[in-house]
Amino acid sequence: MSLKVALQMDPMESLNIAGDSTFAIMLSAQARGHRLYHYRPDDMTWRDDRLYAQAREVTVQRVEGNHYRFGATVRLDLGRDVDVVWMRQDPPFDLNYITATHLLERITGETLVVNDPASVRNAPEKLYVLDFARFMPPTMITRSLDETRAFLAEHGEIVVKPLYGNAGSAVFRIGQDGGNLAALVELFGQMWVESFMVQAFLKDVAKGDKRIVLVDGEVAGAINRIPGQGEIRSNLAAGGTAAKTDLTPDELEICAALGPELRQKGLLFVGIDVIGGKYLTEINVTSPTGIVAMDAFNGTDTGAMIWDAVERRLRERAA
Repeated sequence: MSLKVALQMDPMESLNIAGDSTFAIMLSAQARGHRLYHYRPDDMTWRDDRLYAQAREVTVQRVEGNHYRFGATVRLDLGRDVDVVWMRQDPPFDLNYITATHLLERITGETLVVNDPASVRNAPEKLYVLDFARFMPPTMITRSLDETRAFLAEHGEIVVKPLYGNAGSAVFRIGQDGGNLAALVELFGQMWVESFMVQAFLKDVAKGDKRIVLVDGEVAGAINRIPGQGEIRSNLAAGGTAAKTDLTPDELEICAALGPELRQKGLLFVGIDVIGGKYLTEINVTSPTGIVAMDAFNGTDTGAMIWDAVERRLRERAA
């Protein structure tokens, strides 16, 4: 099955090919004979009840500094000219991102869009996880300094982070004395119109924050991301290091609970974050990462698993 695949993603020149999950997915697709087209969200146009993208065919190779080659620009009808559209641009999950989901939702009856754009829009990482609150650490979403102070008094130490941040940006630990809490809440209020998330600080984060990847609801593997010296953030983009890991019984229970719902929502490629072997903190559906390091440790091929799932979805749609 040779497919035409359009990727809505970040600029090709910005990719860190050593660890970028999108690049790994592209390599795997190309190895199967699929044709790849690259475009940015700003390249889309809705006109006459059709969604178009000014895209360029692209070929890729794992050669640093020479990892892609563009063909000529073509005007693709995303509903008729391609088999699969991938949403793989990084957050911020802002109005531009949300607008793209609305546009892509209009072609889901014609083209397979991964992840499903309506589900992506309705499942921001730090809000969708509330559907599984039974697995979460003590959590609060608020804009109130008084509520945050009361939460701190109850839990001793807390972590404060923006609802729509990514890659560990703007994540702060507040100690028992509450130093700088008022200033931090004031800053968050000035920087973002949304509420922010507050969670009890989990000391086990020093042992790592596990990224577990699920493909069409099934566990593909996991890595343990260990924070750098003096850090609480374990994101690889924030200086964390990856380590081989296995799943605990509690983590397997979390995956079993999430899997059927992820599949039903068309969330084919998802990364969840778990601390201490049992506390679910985020469900990443916009542009999850981590498969390159995970495959290196485990000897797996998550890219192949992803394309197997995509091709299975296409067969199901055609049946």
